[in-house]
Amino acid sequence: MAEGDSIASLDEVRALLREFPGPDLEAGTAAAQRQAELTKPAGSLGRLEDLAQWLASWQGRHPPRVERPYTAVFAGNHGVAAQGVSAYPAAVTKQMVQNFIDGGAAINQLCGLIDADLRVYELSLDQPTLDFTQGPAMDETDCAHAMAYGMSAVEDGIDVLALGEMGIANTTSAAAICHALFGGAAADWVGRGTGIDDTTLERKIAVVEQAVALHRATMSDPFEVLRHLGGLEIAAVAGAVMAARMARTPVVLDGFACTVAAAVLHAADPHALDHCVVAHRSAEAGHQRVLDRLGKQPLLDLGLRLGEASGAALAILLLKAACACHSGMATFAEAGVSGPA
Repeated sequence: MAEGDSIASLDEVRALLREFPGPDLEAGTAAAQRQAELTKPAGSLGRLEDLAQWLASWQGRHPPRVERPYTAVFAGNHGVAAQGVSAYPAAVTKQMVQNFIDGGAAINQLCGLIDADLRVYELSLDQPTLDFTQGPAMDETDCAHAMAYGMSAVEDGIDVLALGEMGIANTTSAAAICHALFGGAAADWVGRGTGIDDTTLERKIAVVEQAVALHRATMSDPFEVLRHLGGLEIAAVAGAVMAARMARTPVVLDGFACTVAAAVLHAADPHALDHCVVAHRSAEAGHQRVLDRLGKQPLLDLGLRLGEASGAALAILLLKAACACHSGMATFAEAGVSGPA
């Protein structure tokens, strides 16, 4: 996308945030009017009705459609993995990327089911971010370039963008970002990630506490929090969310790390995520707390904690259902059915 082509600083990112367009109110109103005429009691399709109107508003057209969903998975490595905060070594990130390419991961099967293109974006897997218990995870240029790379994933003609990530130790990064942005205790935000034991969980909590204490004085705004405590793939997800907003493309966010990437934007502008829905409530401890902060109700709650856009892909099925009912159902007049008295 053009907006990301020349971004080299966080000031440019902040400026782009101020250019975000709003929803297409005319398309949204058309969707609401049609909902009122369909052969069903008012509101009886629940959130499917809300999703159809949301899609129309952000696609800028009525009726909405989900014929070309697109799934983007960003992969990056974290220096903090050296602190032993994950059940898996950092090498697994690159191995899983190859698994995505070979078609052997869960997300490959789910994208086949929803007929979605899948692209995997690698971010310097052989050059992880710095260990943020020792210094900032990224310098400003690296963070801005990662965001710009994420922006480039938003292609023309996409009906909806499903976002996900892959990166060993990225739940540690996500928890640290939450602790810095929202306060509370580190333990409120730290979960078991890939399935760590009690000893590793305590170490992970201590790492998050240490990192936030180290950087607190220099984290002047949400983008500095991202730079100090984030990862390249988390920055890229945030960039993709921004580019999708500029392109009026609805976004489906995956689990904990993906939602936290978007939360950075919300902390900078409370309306920055109006074009986003959250696919599911992760089993990760802090995810519900983030959702509460964002005012987002997830579409699914299946105990997922896989990442890689798996929950986002599943949620695309709900968006397809919303569009099918909205466009395919008869109106009361067409069906010769009496409306409400």
